[in-house]
Amino acid sequence: MKILVTGAAGFIGSHAAHRFVARGDEVVGLDNLNDYYDVNLKRARLARLEALPGFRFVKLDLADNGGIANLFKREKFDRVVHLAAQAGVRYSLENPHAYVSSNVTGTLNILEGCRHNAVAHLVFASTSSVYGANTDMPFSVHRGVGHPLSMYASTKRANELMAHNYAWLFKLPVTGLRFFTVYGPWGRPDMALFLFAKNILAGKPIDVFNHGHHKRDFTFVDDIVEGVVRATDRVAQPNPKWDSAHPDPATSSAPFRLYNIGNNRPVELLRYIEVIEQCLGRKAEKNLLPLQPGDVPDTEADVQDLIDDVGYKPDTPIEVGVRRFVDWYLEYYRVG
Repeated sequence: MKILVTGAAGFIGSHAAHRFVARGDEVVGLDNLNDYYDVNLKRARLARLEALPGFRFVKLDLADNGGIANLFKREKFDRVVHLAAQAGVRYSLENPHAYVSSNVTGTLNILEGCRHNAVAHLVFASTSSVYGANTDMPFSVHRGVGHPLSMYASTKRANELMAHNYAWLFKLPVTGLRFFTVYGPWGRPDMALFLFAKNILAGKPIDVFNHGHHKRDFTFVDDIVEGVVRATDRVAQPNPKWDSAHPDPATSSAPFRLYNIGNNRPVELLRYIEVIEQCLGRKAEKNLLPLQPGDVPDTEADVQDLIDDVGYKPDTPIEVGVRRFVDWYLEYYRVG
């Protein structure tokens, strides 16, 4: 198939593009290479992809209406895997306009491109952050998410609503994936694992929010990508049992589907830090702080639907996943 992967120079996008190319798909990778974090890291991810036959890169901003429209018209994609976004809960408190431009306007342009060019299936990234103030765990896609706690979460929830709109009005098959705390090699420098490793190696204290007592459904990137690929192959279908009197938020009488994609085994942050310390062979000096504004205290994904529908089986424990990240980090940054 010919697949558009947006955010191809990003963390999850680059891993997903590798997987699609490896199985023989033709992949067009889109990214704007913005400077939200180290562009050199993005270029290094991209260089690995550009060495592969079957991959082409297009530098383009999602918010460029005409550019996106022309790309779709020219390429005629079979599938679109939309992973590009302005990420980060904390940064959304500082620069909310960036989130509306990239996540809302950008996703609208992707939806329009799919609508007008007969794309057979759109898969897009949402986030566990949409669960916001919910504390009924494990989080289920079949329950409401009306109380997001950050602009990032709000824009991602908007993406879900927009996607259903296009599925309903234009019969565009759309699948949304709510990612739960993805980590692994080639990760984002603003994420906890990256920050912890960097500071521990430098002998600097690490900021531990909520005094380390919150839990996260840490999910290794390879497990995430396996779910993305399987979901892409399973084109969303209408739910024939959908009841408008008792609407299920995860399905529809339109070709629309939402899934959680996580590890389903939450780990306390202090245990996560302990594993990082073991892999680095160094102890961390912890700066214990209260919960950050916009953060969700705990996350746990109910992934049974994804298991049932596509055979998704996350199987990487944090002891293995963190070790793989640390090995990559030490090699990439030539530490030690």
